[in-house]
Amino acid sequence: MSDVVTLGPVVPILRMFDIAKAREFYVDFLGFTWDWEHRFDDNAPLYAQISRAGVVIHLSEHHGDGAPGSHITIQTKGIAALHRELTAKKYRYARPGLEDQPWGARTITVADPFANRLTFSEPTE
Repeated sequence: MSDVVTLGPVVPILRMFDIAKAREFYVDFLGFTWDWEHRFDDNAPLYAQISRAGVVIHLSEHHGDGAPGSHITIQTKGIAALHRELTAKKYRYARPGLEDQPWGARTITVADPFANRLTFSEPTE
C-alpha cells in the first residue's frame, strides 16, 4: 500500500445562462471544443464540457453551479500568438489587450457573456 497522494487537474465550473452565447464566446472566439453536454430531461438545465490544449472547463446552467462573476487563470505558453489569434477574429464583444504585469507575467483577460473572467497568463523570463 502506498502513502503517495496524486491529485489531478482542477476543472472549474462556470455558470452560463444562454447556450448560443456560450458557444459563440467559447468555441467561435476562444477556440475551445464543445466536448459534450448533458441534460437530465428536455426541460432541464444544460451541463457541458469544453476544452482546448489540455484545459478543461465545465459550463452549467444549473442554479448553484458556479457563481456569475467567477475568475479563473489559465497558465499559457505562446500568449502572444493567442493574442494575435483573438485579435484577428474581431469579436464584437471583446478586443482583449496583452498586458505586462509587475509580478512577471504577460496576461490576456476576457469576460464571457455571463460576467465570468478568464485570464490567460504566461510568466515572463
